[in-house]
Formats: sequence, C-alpha cells, structure tokens
Amino acid sequence: MITSLQNPSVKNVVKLSKARERMEQQRFVIEGARELSLALEGGYEVVELYVCRELFATTRYPEVLTAFTEKAITEVSHEVFRKMVYRENSDGVVALARPKEHGLGNLKLSQSPFVIILEAVEKPGNLGAVLRTADAAGVDAVVVCDPRTDLYNPNVVRSSIGTLFTVQTARCRSVEALAWLRENGIASYAAELQAAEWYHDVDFTGPSAIVMGTEAEGLTDFWIDNATKRIKIPMRGEIDSLNVSVSTAVITFEAMRQRGY
Repeated sequence: MITSLQNPSVKNVVKLSKARERMEQQRFVIEGARELSLALEGGYEVVELYVCRELFATTRYPEVLTAFTEKAITEVSHEVFRKMVYRENSDGVVALARPKEHGLGNLKLSQSPFVIILEAVEKPGNLGAVLRTADAAGVDAVVVCDPRTDLYNPNVVRSSIGTLFTVQTARCRSVEALAWLRENGIASYAAELQAAEWYHDVDFTGPSAIVMGTEAEGLTDFWIDNATKRIKIPMRGEIDSLNVSVSTAVITFEAMRQRGY
C-alpha cells in the first residue's frame, strides 16, 4: 500500500491535471468507479489503477474491479487518495488510461446521422454537459472544432460523468469538419442570434448537424457563411443568449422528437 504523499506515482497523478503532461505522457486520469466502468466499456486501455479500499467499500459499482487482476491494483491510503483526486466523492478509484485517436475518419455514422459540432469550446464544464446531452439523445457524434480545451481535461471527465467514453468524438479544424459534412451529405445548421429561421421550423429528420458557438463570441463568420441554414431559439426575456450546453440540448431534443425518439 502507498502511504507516502511523496511517492513518485502519487506526484505523477497530480501532474496529469496539466494538459502538457497529459500530452507528453499520453495518459489521463479517470476518477470514480462509474466513470472507470464506462471507460472500460468504451474500449479504453487502463495502464495504472489505484484503489482506496476504505472508500471503495461504499461504491455502487463494486463489479468494476473484476476486470483487473490483484496484481494490477495498487492500494493507497485515504490520505494519499485525497491527494491524488481532483474531485470529492470519487468512491476510492483512480485510474490512468491511454487517450484514443479522435480523427473524423474514426467516426461511424448511422444511415441518417445527427451530429453536434462545437466551435472553439473553451469551458470544460460546457463540453462535458454537451457530451451528457449527446449520450442521452443517442446522437452519432460530437465534433469539437478548433478546441480551446483538452478532451481529457479532468473537468471534462467529471462534468460528463463518463459520457466522454460513451459518445463518439472527433477534434479537427472547422474547415475539415465542413468538408467532412459535405462529403457525407450532412446538412449543417448554424445556431446564431440573427438567424432567419426558428429551430423548431427546420426539418432535422434527414442527415443533420447543428453547429454551436461560444456564449461570449458565438459562431465565427466561417460557419455562419458556410452552413446550410442558420437557426435560432426564441428568446422572450431580457438576455439574448443561453448557455451553449442548454442551447445544444434544446435543439438536439427537438431533432430527436422529430425523429420519433
């Protein structure tokens, strides 16, 4: 059992909160038994596993450890575990895993796909919330264009509650995403305030992608000028925009309603 806060493995887990370390080591941190179980279902390779038995005794996902041999599990003290984790209530499990490739060519689409495009998403919490929506709605993929945050940021893993591992994701430049949409015959709908059409008047039953910008800046001219159509959500209050994750959920579930889901 690791009991020292100065143990190199403990220090390394802490270092992986930084994007540069994650990129150099090709490792990222998974906290929590539920998140770990979803990562395993998603085919992620776990390279290190740390367990605090005292905390793990209370987990609702005890079966997650059956995927590992005893030799693959390193036990840590409660104090050490608290040093390693980024959030509270991680139910005694911390794992290091290898990231996946997230190219557009890795995405597998249904016959009539529905895709969420996020341009220059900056806040990890927003990306995580969109991934939760994507999982709940069963969308084909989330494509992150010109990202300002790392997919494996601890806040993305945390706020997505593990749906980062269940939803197909890709990251690329906007120009690459637009070309990919056109190659696959997917219509693109840019959400922006000056749009001419209400989102609920658009037919989403065919191959469709909604394109969402940031709250602060909205979409760039690239998407506004090149999307198939521009759409907007009715705003009847004093503010002129919603949180991007909320806006994405509103439009996504209208599309699912139209598709009979």
